[in-house]
Amino acid sequence: MSLLITNARLIDPEAGTEELGDLRVENGRITAPGPAEQVLDAGGKCLAPGIVDLGVKVCEPGERHKESFRTAGAAAARGGVTTMVTRPDTDPVIDSPEQLEFVARRAADAAPVHVLPMAALTKARAGREMVEIGFLQDAGAVAFTDCDAVVTDTKVFTRALTYARSLRALVVAHPQEPGLSSGAAATSGKFASLRGLPAVSPIAERLGLERDLTLVEMTGAKYHADNLSCAAALPALERAKAAGLDVTAGVNIHHLTLNEFDVGDYRTFFKVKPPLRAEDDRLAMIDAVGSGLIDVISSMHTPQDEESKRLPFEVAASGAVALETLLPAAMRLYHAGQLTLPQLFKAMALNPARRLGLNAGRLAEGAPADLVLFDPDAPIVVDRFKLASKSKNTPFDGARMQGRVLGTWVAGERVFG
Repeated sequence: MSLLITNARLIDPEAGTEELGDLRVENGRITAPGPAEQVLDAGGKCLAPGIVDLGVKVCEPGERHKESFRTAGAAAARGGVTTMVTRPDTDPVIDSPEQLEFVARRAADAAPVHVLPMAALTKARAGREMVEIGFLQDAGAVAFTDCDAVVTDTKVFTRALTYARSLRALVVAHPQEPGLSSGAAATSGKFASLRGLPAVSPIAERLGLERDLTLVEMTGAKYHADNLSCAAALPALERAKAAGLDVTAGVNIHHLTLNEFDVGDYRTFFKVKPPLRAEDDRLAMIDAVGSGLIDVISSMHTPQDEESKRLPFEVAASGAVALETLLPAAMRLYHAGQLTLPQLFKAMALNPARRLGLNAGRLAEGAPADLVLFDPDAPIVVDRFKLASKSKNTPFDGARMQGRVLGTWVAGERVFG
């Protein structure tokens, strides 16, 4: 059925514009405006490309009690996320074509949104032997990553980058110097010292990124740093881009909207990886998104159950659920005048789609009709027990926010609202 959405505030990240207009959908794609079988008056609310969330953890196989494709898919639809790019740090690790095919089947059966799986870069994420990148690509892997398990053997990492380059495969890394980062629960400084928390300097991130970029320069691989968080890492990224390396970078929404003081009295829902940084780092990352130095904003959705969070801060599990809170958290940056809506959706939709070679994240004629209709001004109070995710570990529990998703469409089919 064709659909015409009228009176919508169209957020076009490709053109960098927002203007009142109409958008028509037919056969799962955006078409030229015209008559349609169904008409929806958007009432002046915002219509944007659906979010492409790079780095979502769904805990199948192995830990379905934390998150399943059914619950993650429902959370994504409610949050305006139309494509989940999933991580391989499951139990067991997604490091073979058979495991990848299992994930793809489960996702197709249970999730109402697109699911694109990433595969591990090394077997069991152990950093000793690279996976069969070509076979995994054929099975549907869109990128390769060991997530937060840094490949410490430089020779193994170099070989993996070289092989990935020969297949034009994207390597996603989480830059950290693992020796310095080991056991850290907070960012080093006066606050961590006063709280008695084991801490790590932001320089650990810079060291890890510098090493990775040096090897990328040597091998010519496609590389994405998935979770930068501090100002110290940005000069290296800027140099790599200026040198023409095939490099992009992302930032977690929590590092754009929270800082180290939010840990407060050892609140473990605020324990993420990397740890929350200083306010100066947070502002530097926002500026980097605005300038285009940082390409991607993601949720880095990481479900953890109550048992792994209700522990002393230094031993509690890291991570937070964020599929449903990504958009309202991003609206904090919009309402503060720090980023425009086109800038936000360029980082949340267009850029991740481009990095993965997708024709998504756009409002252009012929693009997939993956859309989110939302009210950026609608007030909400986050209640973690009302989230669709199985795990409820959100740092925004009880927070007063703005930004409510009114409708989500995947390939022209309404999956929420």
